[in-house]
Amino acid sequence: MGVSYRDAGVDIAAGEEVVRRIGGLVRSTARPGVIGGIGGFSGLFALDQGAYREPVLVASTDGVGTKLKVAFLADRHDTIGIDAVAMCVNDVAVCGAEPLFFLDYLAVGRLQPAQVEEIVAGVAAGCRLAGCALLGGETAEMPGFYPPGEYDVAGFCVGIVERDAILDGSDVKAGDVLVGLQASGLHSNGFSLVRRVLLEDAGLDVRSVPQGLDRPLGEELLEPTRIYVPVLRALVRQGLIKAAAHITGGGLVGNVPRALPDGLAAHIVTGSWPEPAICRLVAEYGQVARAEMFATFNMGIGLVVVVAQAQVDDVLTVCTELGEQAYVIGAVKSGPEGQPAQCYLEGE
Repeated sequence: MGVSYRDAGVDIAAGEEVVRRIGGLVRSTARPGVIGGIGGFSGLFALDQGAYREPVLVASTDGVGTKLKVAFLADRHDTIGIDAVAMCVNDVAVCGAEPLFFLDYLAVGRLQPAQVEEIVAGVAAGCRLAGCALLGGETAEMPGFYPPGEYDVAGFCVGIVERDAILDGSDVKAGDVLVGLQASGLHSNGFSLVRRVLLEDAGLDVRSVPQGLDRPLGEELLEPTRIYVPVLRALVRQGLIKAAAHITGGGLVGNVPRALPDGLAAHIVTGSWPEPAICRLVAEYGQVARAEMFATFNMGIGLVVVVAQAQVDDVLTVCTELGEQAYVIGAVKSGPEGQPAQCYLEGE
């Protein structure tokens, strides 16, 4: 009968089963504005024209990086989707925007419907946490590109904000306070270094419980990126913050200055918050320098908001009420006039 598409590695029937499995997951993220359902050529979303004066769309895209390799080793795929959502929605939210909808792209070597369902379950969970709709996505079967059981995932998010409510840092001034919100772990950055130090050089197993941890290494590393959308939306609605920085690749030093105007500097006092045990583990096993740790990992702070001194207590109260652990970690000071914003670590 000749060679079929399935013989070449692409199983259309498996793709149809995937659509059947994830339909309920997609519907669980529905929010006002979503038009239609799963299975169309595009996702449709209608803006409520009467709800906005001067709306600005905000978009972000990101992936999960080599954290995926840990998921493969642990054969656990239910949290990776949350990471994909978090990396995008947090970036949208620090602009002051409300995430509206999310799309995912999943590429696999061979479709395993149960595995795909597990991944998309994580995506849907992340969307529910962020209050955005899973509007659509693509699952691409690409034989020969990925080893059996492995895949890559990326996400895309669109949000909305009133033009005059954009958090662009323009109101930040010397004397403002830096409040850091606790991270849930390493989030989704630095995993090439983590894998090199812990899994390759030290030879640790994802099922082992190294000294200093209270659960298997794989569970610790796969703890999903925290989604800060609810707390950011609350702080923005109450007018309590001037700027915000999502702490991803580059750590505090690389990301906090992105939220500040030229001529200012963030002075962060290390030791003003608890550093995660996993960071100490990486530093000790790999003899990684402190400067390298702070340039690679979030070191326990996943989000930094810039606050006027008079509103610090209000910000801390809102964070506590929404289940976020927050710390005063430093202050904004004057820097070289006209020069790009900088970040300095005090206590190192």
